[in-house]
Amino acid sequence: MSYRIIAFLVFLVTLAFSWMLGGWYGYRQVEQESVEESFRYRQLVANELNRYMPIPELMAEHPLLAEALASPGDPGTLLRANDQMQRMATIVGSSDVYLMDASGTTIAANNYLRRDSFVGRNFDFRPYFQDAMASGDSAIYFALGVTSDVRGLYFSHPVRDDSGEILGVIAMKVLVHELESQWRRPASLRDSEMVVLDDAGISFLSSKSEWLYRNFTGDNAGAPSKQSRQRYPDRELSPIDFDSLGSPWGLSDRAGTMRIHNDGESREYLRVLTPLPRLDWTLQVMVSTRTVLWSRLGFAAVGVAIFVVGLLASLYLRERYRREAELAHRGEQLERSVASRTAELERSNQQLLDEIREREKTRDELRETQHELIQAAKLAVLGQMSAGLNHEINQPLTAIQTYARNSRRFLEKGATETVDANLSEIITLCDKMAELTRQFKVFARKSEGPPALVDLRQSVDGALKIMAAQESRSDISIQWHRPEQPVQCHGDLIRIEQVMVNLVANAIQAVESSERPEITIDVEEDDGHWYCLVRDNGSGLPGSTERIFEPFFTTKSVKQGLGLGLSISRQIVDALGGSLTGRNRSDGPGAEFVLTLRKREATE
Repeated sequence: MSYRIIAFLVFLVTLAFSWMLGGWYGYRQVEQESVEESFRYRQLVANELNRYMPIPELMAEHPLLAEALASPGDPGTLLRANDQMQRMATIVGSSDVYLMDASGTTIAANNYLRRDSFVGRNFDFRPYFQDAMASGDSAIYFALGVTSDVRGLYFSHPVRDDSGEILGVIAMKVLVHELESQWRRPASLRDSEMVVLDDAGISFLSSKSEWLYRNFTGDNAGAPSKQSRQRYPDRELSPIDFDSLGSPWGLSDRAGTMRIHNDGESREYLRVLTPLPRLDWTLQVMVSTRTVLWSRLGFAAVGVAIFVVGLLASLYLRERYRREAELAHRGEQLERSVASRTAELERSNQQLLDEIREREKTRDELRETQHELIQAAKLAVLGQMSAGLNHEINQPLTAIQTYARNSRRFLEKGATETVDANLSEIITLCDKMAELTRQFKVFARKSEGPPALVDLRQSVDGALKIMAAQESRSDISIQWHRPEQPVQCHGDLIRIEQVMVNLVANAIQAVESSERPEITIDVEEDDGHWYCLVRDNGSGLPGSTERIFEPFFTTKSVKQGLGLGLSISRQIVDALGGSLTGRNRSDGPGAEFVLTLRKREATE
């Protein structure tokens, strides 16, 4: 096969691959921006629903409504009820507010003075009335108004008397045109449309007026259901003529292409479906695929450019290979002259190897010296703490000596209870010295290895298991808000567990005097770090919170602590590249410790 044929085949493969890659990239961009806008619109709908949902329940608590339902023949009461409906509609900004008795007949409405007033109209066929009466709770429904022929959301709630019996239903209608007007096209997707479909696939909201009340299910043969006829009276509910083209490669399951036929014209769209809250609505964002064509053309241009560059590079390499072959022939002529100098070069190489070995030896010595200097610095810190260690050990030894002498005298006198108390104190002091020695051994121990990938949740779980039997009070509430997903961080599982044990133990001791002792553990993330927060509702920290990390500083009793735990914990966290801080809570009494560790991915 000639070089030209190979080049032509490579050109075709490059062009085809670029065209496919451009399509994939274009569709992905369109889908991403459509999803972002769908999420914004979804939040808008949720906010509107949350805004109006509790209002009918508040309206139903007004005593005038129950009075009007109990006395439907009293003109004065009904007049006051109608006026109250007007005030309620004005306050909440709804188009209609009306009161129905148990049969569904409207006895009061904010539009009672208009010709198209709801007063006297029966709405027992509406689901918002039926659901409120059946469930005894709030209901929500969307439909075209039977009287107004205007789209709206209907919120309802039963009205009860003092005994709790349902007398009727209060209903409120909110127009949905504001939801429709809130749709905005992304700057890069100007040729896009939006429709909101109900559970039957009928468009209830649309950025394009001719698509309102159209069937988007693709079922051209099926007649509209009775529910749809009731929801959209006097509307044809004709199906949209479209062809489903499937989902392009690389897109999510909720995205697909479709071709809509309208007035002899066809246009292809990428549609993205997003469910909306509470109402069984589905937001369908449709974006013209014209931008995908430009993406394909752009990638194809890049592919052609890459092919041209590769072709020129190939031609250059061929010419270079020819020249190298020529130079190789000339090199054979030079081998004889090179052979005469080979011995000299070998001697030079040997001298160079000797020099390299000497430098490597010097480097190893320097590295060992560096490690020794680091350990010497660590031992120097221990030397600075030795005075405090001596003080902490001498005191218990003196006390042990005194207790032992007294115990001998009390034993001779037969005072066994006093001897037992003295022995308990001796055991406590011995435990204190053992704990002090253990903590110093941990502080002086060399690191067992470099930090690795650790799930912070496991360290917290292990610490809580250790502390389960250490709670001084059974009513201490420890709330561990454990994340569902792994908390991958940079650290050492055992050392982080040691830090968490210390923090939880300090928190337990801090809340011992609280009436309702509570400890919470939360994990937060931000800017490449994990933050583990341990909070208590105790008495809080002293004025200078940094002093708590100094060796032998403690606010506890002699039996409760040695003042080394937080100091060693900070040393451990600093060695892992993190930080440990403490402060008083701003939201109430108590202290808050924050353990900060760097995030790591499982692939690192």
